[in-house]
Amino acid sequence: MAEEKYKSKLLDQAKALPKKPGCYLMKNSKDEVIYVGKAKNLRARVSSYFQNSAHSAKTTILVSHIRDFDFMLTESDSEAFVLENNLIKKFTPRYNIMMRDDKSYPYIVLDTNEPYPRFLYQRRFKRSEKKKVFGPFAHGSNISEVLRILTKSFELRDCTLREFNSRKTPCLLYQIKQCSAPCVGHINSSEYDRDLNNALGFFEGRGEQSLSILKQKMESAAHNEEFELAALLRDNIQVLEEFLNYSIQKNVEFQGEYKDIDIIAYVKGDVEVDVALYSIRNRILIGKKNFHFPLVDCLDDLETEVMSFIYQYYNKTIDTFPELLIFSLEDENEKVFKEALASMSSIRMNENFKQFESLLKLTRDYAYEQQKIRSNNATSVYLGLEKLQQLIGLSERPVRLECYDVAIFQGKSPTASCIVSIDGKLEKSDYRYYHLQERPEGNNDFAMMAEVLERRLKYGNLPDVFIVDGGKGQVNIFIEVLKEKEIDIPVVGIAKSKMKSNFKKDTLSKSEERLVIPGRLNDYILNKNKALLQIVTGMRDEAHRFSRKLHHKKEKSRLFSSWLDHIPGVGPKTKEKVLGNIKVSPSALREQDVDQISQELKISPKMAKKIKDYLESVDDVNSLSD
Repeated sequence: MAEEKYKSKLLDQAKALPKKPGCYLMKNSKDEVIYVGKAKNLRARVSSYFQNSAHSAKTTILVSHIRDFDFMLTESDSEAFVLENNLIKKFTPRYNIMMRDDKSYPYIVLDTNEPYPRFLYQRRFKRSEKKKVFGPFAHGSNISEVLRILTKSFELRDCTLREFNSRKTPCLLYQIKQCSAPCVGHINSSEYDRDLNNALGFFEGRGEQSLSILKQKMESAAHNEEFELAALLRDNIQVLEEFLNYSIQKNVEFQGEYKDIDIIAYVKGDVEVDVALYSIRNRILIGKKNFHFPLVDCLDDLETEVMSFIYQYYNKTIDTFPELLIFSLEDENEKVFKEALASMSSIRMNENFKQFESLLKLTRDYAYEQQKIRSNNATSVYLGLEKLQQLIGLSERPVRLECYDVAIFQGKSPTASCIVSIDGKLEKSDYRYYHLQERPEGNNDFAMMAEVLERRLKYGNLPDVFIVDGGKGQVNIFIEVLKEKEIDIPVVGIAKSKMKSNFKKDTLSKSEERLVIPGRLNDYILNKNKALLQIVTGMRDEAHRFSRKLHHKKEKSRLFSSWLDHIPGVGPKTKEKVLGNIKVSPSALREQDVDQISQELKISPKMAKKIKDYLESVDDVNSLSD
């Protein structure tokens, strides 16, 4: 009844909206923006949410959380499209389809401001007129290896500007013919520019010409009986030939005015929508990318959702834009998308469209195959999250998961970690460390779990599900603390159980991962659902790694600082330096001479002698590590 009362009130408010284009922001009881949409007619679109007409399951859930809304007017549909995406970027609403690409894409940057310019492999860079930029390259394109090979094969400078300016004699790379030593004048600028231009051919559509130069170098090395160099060049040429096989000329017959092109296609499946993007730079196919999201999450028509998704990609993910974009859309949507793109770049769209039909088909086929692979292997993260939803009886698919682990040894230096995933992807910026109290009784996982959760709850932005590394005991501790705080968030545990072998001769027992779910008679065996198994065990393993990393650091600090405190003259800065550099036990350190200690710990010989004298004065040096 209360929900119907809200719907009636909000419908009355919606009917008072203007019949103009704009964006609307749906808010929950905490005044948080949970959905951003756009409309040609705000009154009609917003009113439709609160009328008793048939809605999708996702829209019904959204409406059940709406307690208020706001709106913003725009001059046109394209302005509404741009505004909608800017608002999504600002508020990251729960019910919008988000472009969750946690990786920055690599670029190759050539800064011609530097003397004898070098190639740089960078993910973030500042633009300038003197910089040549190539990319972005897709992950898995082997571009870092290609760059390394080009630099060595054409004997280009690889050192920093500081090293270049300070060097008096050539480095080892010159001796093995992997650098021409411009730092000491062994090559003049015009000859160096020639070699650099030959290497650039691989990114400027002249790869075959550059490759023939390397083959000549290889043959010359073999003729001069420099067989090791010839073999190295042969292996390098093989890698570069594979890179050149991505050339656009080898995929389709293409001759046109545009060298930098992106081709986009999408495929609608039974469960998910896959979006594929092929990137061509300097007529070379430098990589392909695939994104996917659940079909059920589409609250707008599918093509509009894909448009928004792609706009987010160009708006926040990449640093360089293509000259031409090929993206098949309905006429009206194409017009809106063109105008929206024009607001942030000079990309042209769908010119000479027929010329790219074969590439568009290739891109669509790639999207289809990616979807097929996940379907056949049952590894879609959304299938895993939907299974978790089903197991714990949630009304909607969980988005944010948090996994906790405690690291402790003999009651000393206890630490804990919080690992976060959003839509099945690890969100490293949200990871948290916890330094915990040492307790008189020693190991007490339950008390420490309670301490972690008590501290976590103070900061809000709580997850949809808590995951605990442990069994029923650890899960119950979390549940008790949440009940005290009157917080209703489900908690599950992840643990291993032994499987008995059916073979009498086999004395080894295997372990299987299981999900501990409160109120369920038997634990859920995670092997039954590959996607959920990957999500949950991946978070647990990451939580182990993260908590133990801090635990070992803290334990090392505790062990070494205890005896360092007894040495006169060792202040906080020296102690910090020692703890950062020490890699051996106190007994092993005592066996070194003063110079070795000074060099290893990066401290003065005077301070090294104080440490050496102290260690030699201790009767049982091994006790310092207890």
